[in-house]
Amino acid sequence: MYAVIETGGKQYRVSPGDTLGVEKLQPAGDQVVFDQVLLVVDDEGATRVGTPLVKGARVSAEVLGDKLGKKIVGLKYKPKSNYRVRYGHRQGHTMVRITQIEG
Repeated sequence: MYAVIETGGKQYRVSPGDTLGVEKLQPAGDQVVFDQVLLVVDDEGATRVGTPLVKGARVSAEVLGDKLGKKIVGLKYKPKSNYRVRYGHRQGHTMVRITQIEG
């Protein structure tokens, strides 16, 4: 059984027991429910596709903790004026473990 959920502007294919990093959510130890389920495929192979969401479908997950993503380095540069600025960014992610897919 698997589902396709949407959170943080991105779509993820999840199955029970999967661990994935999503955009920053709640603190560790909490339970989170994803209501925006786009597709559900059960064990028999029956597929339910939402228009745009599958009614009554929910994905439950356990929040494991926070993590920083890969560092992205940027550079501002203006020619002939000796202007150079280098900056970095690390996006915060929340690690979740999928516990149950309903519907």
